[in-house]
Amino acid sequence: MDYQLFLMRTLADASQIALDHFGSVTPAIKDGDTSQVVTEADIEIGRMISEEIKRTYPTHNILDEEMGIVDKHSPYTWVIDPIDGTSNFAQASPLYGCMLGLLKDHKPIAGGFALPAFHEIYTAERGKGAYCNQQRVRVQDQKELLSALVAYGVEGHQEDPNRTRKECELLAEIVLACRGVQTSSSVFDAAMVAKGVYGGFLYQNCKIWDNVAQQILLEEAGVLYTDFFGQPIDYKHPLTKATEMFSFCAAPPALHGQLQQIISTWKMKCTFS
Repeated sequence: MDYQLFLMRTLADASQIALDHFGSVTPAIKDGDTSQVVTEADIEIGRMISEEIKRTYPTHNILDEEMGIVDKHSPYTWVIDPIDGTSNFAQASPLYGCMLGLLKDHKPIAGGFALPAFHEIYTAERGKGAYCNQQRVRVQDQKELLSALVAYGVEGHQEDPNRTRKECELLAEIVLACRGVQTSSSVFDAAMVAKGVYGGFLYQNCKIWDNVAQQILLEEAGVLYTDFFGQPIDYKHPLTKATEMFSFCAAPPALHGQLQQIISTWKMKCTFS
C-alpha cells in the first residue's frame, strides 16, 4: 500500500495547525514529569491526525502521545507525536516538528515528520527511500566523527541529579570526539541527519512516539538506527509501550560505530565506579 500521499497531506494539515497556534499557546506541565509540557496545539493536532487515520484506515490501531490508544486488534499501528519539541514550540522557538509513523507488527514500514517553521515535510516508506518535499535525501557516508556535528538530546532529572551528571560526563566525551554538539532535543535534529548536515543524533530518555517516524525516515536515508547502546529497538506489542522509556543512537554506519565505542567505554566506567 502507498502511504506517501496520506503522510504528506496529513502532515501538511498538522503543520498548518501548528503555525496557526505558534507564538500564542499556553503551556501546561504534564503530571509526573516537570520536563514535559503540553499545549492546545498538541491536542488539536493529535485529534486531527487520529480522525484522519480512522477515516482512511479504519481497521488500524492508533497510539497518540496526547489522545491515547485506539485498539483495533490490527497488525498495523500508527504512532503519533503531534508536536515533538513542545518545550521549544511553547517558547516560540522554530525547532519543533510533527511526527507520524506506522508499524506493521513490530517493524516501522512508513512514516514522516514536518518542520512547520521551515515548510518542510519528510516522508519515507520501507524500501522506497526518504524524501523532503518530494526530493530524495540521503546522508553522506562520513567516515570520521571528528569532522562531524552531532546532535544530543538531554534533559535534567531533578529527581535523580547524579543521573544527569553522569550523562553529562558522556556528553563531554562526545564533544571532545566530534566537531561540535548541537541540541534542539527535537525531530529538527533528525532532519539535519537525514540531509547530511549532522553526523548523528542521540537520546537516552524518550518514548515510542519519538522513534517510529524518524527511524523509518533515517534508515531510508542511509542511517543506522539502534537504541542508545547499539541494540535493535523493541516495538513488540506497541500499544502496551506508552509509558516505557526508549532511547536511540542514529548515525551513518561508520560514525555509529565510533559513537558506540565512546558509549561502551563510558558505560564500563559507570558500572565500575
